[in-house]
Amino acid sequence: MPTVQQLETFFRICVQASNLLRNIELTRYDTRTQRIYLLVGNEIEIEILSNGEELIK
Repeated sequence: MPTVQQLETFFRICVQASNLLRNIELTRYDTRTQRIYLLVGNEIEIEILSNGEELIK
């Protein structure tokens, strides 16, 4: 299960993407690494670590 910190970061990123009129193409929670992955548009990849830290590529 995602942590509270991950869900807070996930929600914040979704709101930011929506405000910028960007589509969230893919979301996935990887149980092996316990990370949330998002694909915003076709070019922004985001990983959310278990402590809520985000890695944007």
